[in-house]
Formats: sequence, structure tokens, C-alpha cells
Amino acid sequence: MLKILANRTYRHLFLAQVIALVGTGLATVALGLLAFDLAGAQAGAVLGTALAIKMTAYIGVAPIAAAFAERLPRRAMLVSLDLVRALVALALPFVTEIWQIYVLIFVLQSASA
Repeated sequence: MLKILANRTYRHLFLAQVIALVGTGLATVALGLLAFDLAGAQAGAVLGTALAIKMTAYIGVAPIAAAFAERLPRRAMLVSLDLVRALVALALPFVTEIWQIYVLIFVLQSASA
């Protein structure tokens, strides 16, 4: 595996993907903690719904994203999706309602599909 990292282009793509996945994972954890903070005693139901939305986004959006990925320039698409994930992270401090968490989780996971 280390031989492939000698290729400069692949190394950059690999590192960018690792950073994006770590960021997406941390954003998912942050959204879960925010849901817990906002929901109080109902946190279990909120987190269960949030995780169901996460999986629904993966299952529902992945086939559509694959169709777009075949037709659009890959680099532009990857950068655009990273920007969407960054916007979700920037929106976190402004979340005050549980439904906003659900929307952000759906958008975040859709951009990651």
C-alpha cells in the first residue's frame, strides 16, 4: 500500500479523502451531542431518529449521487461536496431546534454518500 502513496496525485486525493471522512465523522458526533443537549430526556428518541435519517440518506441518495458522479467532473464534484459538509459544520452553532439537527444530518450524510 505504501508504494501507491508514492504517486503524488493519489497521495493528495487519499489525504483529502481521509480529512473529509474524519470531518464528517466529527460533525456527526457533534450533531448527536447537540441533539442530546437540546432534547434532554428525549435524547434517545432524537438520536434514534437522527441515525435513521443518516442511514436513509445513505440508501436514498447514493444511487442518485452515483449517477451524477459518472456525468460530472470528479474534482469539481468532490470539492463541492466538501464545501457542503463545511457549510453544515458552520451551521452547527446556529441550531436551536431538533428539526434543524435532522435537516443538517440529512444534508451532511447526503453529501457524504
